[in-house]
Amino acid sequence: MKGKTSASLSLVKLCCRVLDEKKAGDLRVLDVSDQSSITDFLVLATGTSDPHLRALRVELEKAIDATSTRIVGMETAQESGWIVVDLFDVMVHIFSSANRSKYGLENLWKDAVEVSVPSLLAEPKAAKAKPAKAAKPAKSAKPAKATRATKPAATKRRKSAK
Repeated sequence: MKGKTSASLSLVKLCCRVLDEKKAGDLRVLDVSDQSSITDFLVLATGTSDPHLRALRVELEKAIDATSTRIVGMETAQESGWIVVDLFDVMVHIFSSANRSKYGLENLWKDAVEVSVPSLLAEPKAAKAKPAKAAKPAKSAKPAKATRATKPAATKRRKSAK
């Protein structure tokens, strides 16, 4: 369990992205691989209400299912204020604000290394698209200036008549 794989980190990024998009509060990631024999990462988030907690869980489940990742276990007791999703190398805890402060997992795992959530949510530099150049204004519909080759034949005759 000690070796953090890129698959685990990708799963952490996915969980963070989904929770962030659904407006989870106080999103934090703890690398507990040196302290725990059962998981590598804890993802902690806060929901504003029981319906919000359910919405966070449902969106998280959809995203995880889309990657064909096996959910080892899930604790979703109705209105308990704490949802746990066990993804083996990653454990996701979604709390009500009262339960988050009551149980204080951040204090329980204070020796863990905190992973920067903004860096997890940032797109890799190679995947970022270059900003589009400003479009040039369309040329006005002015008639093209006549060049020597396009001058009317009458003009050519006048010059040749001289």
